[in-house]
Amino acid sequence: MRALVLGASGQVGSELVRLLGDDAAVMHAQVSITDANAIEDLLHRRKPDLVFNCAAYNSVDQAESEPELAMAVNGAGPALLAAACARHGAMTVHFSTNFVFDGEAGRPYVESDTPRPLSAYARSKLAGERGVIDADPRGLVLRTAAVYGYLGRSFPERILAGARQTGELKVVSDQRINPTSATDLARAALDLAIAGERGIVHAVASGCCAWDELAVAVLQECGVQARVSPIVSSERPAAAIRPRNGCLLSERVSLLRPWREALHEWARTAAPNP
Repeated sequence: MRALVLGASGQVGSELVRLLGDDAAVMHAQVSITDANAIEDLLHRRKPDLVFNCAAYNSVDQAESEPELAMAVNGAGPALLAAACARHGAMTVHFSTNFVFDGEAGRPYVESDTPRPLSAYARSKLAGERGVIDADPRGLVLRTAAVYGYLGRSFPERILAGARQTGELKVVSDQRINPTSATDLARAALDLAIAGERGIVHAVASGCCAWDELAVAVLQECGVQARVSPIVSSERPAAAIRPRNGCLLSERVSLLRPWREALHEWARTAAPNP
């Protein structure tokens, strides 16, 4: 099986490359997802069976002032890639977000629920989902939530850094999510693609919690002492509205392992040293 990973330097992309090998990696500097000619040339030369799109505009708040850029990268780009994949006989696997929902439901969202995005970022991600499904009959869209991994400034790493710097943290308590390991998500994405799944699938860790609960769990798993003070969203204003209920559930596949189990592994193998 020949596979490519666009956005290979990110949390999920790097995990996919670890599974697939360095030859699968495609960095932004090599190919931009908004460059139709570059994508066409890439697929023509490499002839992949699978293309994982991890390239994305992820600046949720900044997207409110850059909606056109967010839409180009998250909306038009995935559709362009999926159309090229369909022409070249490759399957597109695209990653989306729980932000496509408004968070008003009193239960976790499933694949058949109607999206209602609240922000420019969320609207761009929903456009990308639809573009992939429309352009590639074999396309697979994986909605996920609160992904953390080994690279960059993930939420657990920010919590540890803040705790060690100040000893006290204020963390939002009225937004709920499925904290999802990038390692687990990458494995699930590869397994689902090989199994021939298509359409929209929710791929998240089993179980939900609030951000402040996750912060407490991170500190406990890493043996770091700090005080976590819960706050509500209005106490930390942001340009983009976040869904209060960002929990996902799947009607189609088994969920990933429980979030606390995955976090325990992250703390054991990847957490920064004190």
